[in-house]
Amino acid sequence: MTSQSDEPEASAPVAEKPSSEGTSGRELWEQVRVEPVEIALPGGVGLTLRAYRKASELEPTEVVVDEDDPFEARKRRAEAEAEEEELIVDEEYQALLAEDDDKKSESAEEPDPADFEDEAPAQEADEEVPMFLSHKGRLLAFKSTESLVSFLRSGAPHDLAQLDTWGDLADRVQSSDIDPLPENRYELDLVVENLRGGHDTWDLPLLINAGEVARDLGYALRIKPVILALAPGSPLDDLDESLRTAEKGGMGGFFGRRRLKKIGAQQASLGWRSVIGKISAAVDWRD
Repeated sequence: MTSQSDEPEASAPVAEKPSSEGTSGRELWEQVRVEPVEIALPGGVGLTLRAYRKASELEPTEVVVDEDDPFEARKRRAEAEAEEEELIVDEEYQALLAEDDDKKSESAEEPDPADFEDEAPAQEADEEVPMFLSHKGRLLAFKSTESLVSFLRSGAPHDLAQLDTWGDLADRVQSSDIDPLPENRYELDLVVENLRGGHDTWDLPLLINAGEVARDLGYALRIKPVILALAPGSPLDDLDESLRTAEKGGMGGFFGRRRLKKIGAQQASLGWRSVIGKISAAVDWRD
């Protein structure tokens, strides 16, 4: 995992308390159907939580921002500056897509942004969808297990509080329980650099896992540009399908690798840079 040069300030120790039912670690997470997640972004490595539930059981996160909040105004100014850089990246990305018009017969057109309304993306009522430890469309991320547990016990508002198992989790969780499984550790900070290295250096598991968590975050936080960029038929979705096919090996893997050779490394890296920029702008670092 990418290390950070600046060590976060030490958080006040969280007093551990015994579980009311003797469960901890993996057993606790399985019982409450929530999982700790670690996400490395250009701005740091953050710990958070994720759960999957049926869409019909959840209220989507709010994304309405109080325009009079001075703290939000400061965030908007910072995000506006970041948006200028992202706009340049998006324009370069779109220019590259335009150059590939002669290849459109090999891939579906990008979805129309007009298809996405202000509500959360439509899902089947019985389909499981992701939800993160988030509030008003922002992912709550923590740099230490102690600060995360302290927040979970604080009673502060967040989207996971609506889960029927939340009370049990908040009462039992200890700092030692916050240990994400290897498959729940995502290195989004390495994606763009890996893609720039060229097809022969592409790390298939790294890129596939990045696609999975980016889709989850796009849906859960209602980040429309991310949803669109990774939607079926988009260039990044074609990249993802080819990566998955190549990873399987065998004859299918051979054809998957051939398909990857046809995907422009510059186009892929610019597309992913934009996606990661949108996700980073939606992170609320709490320590």
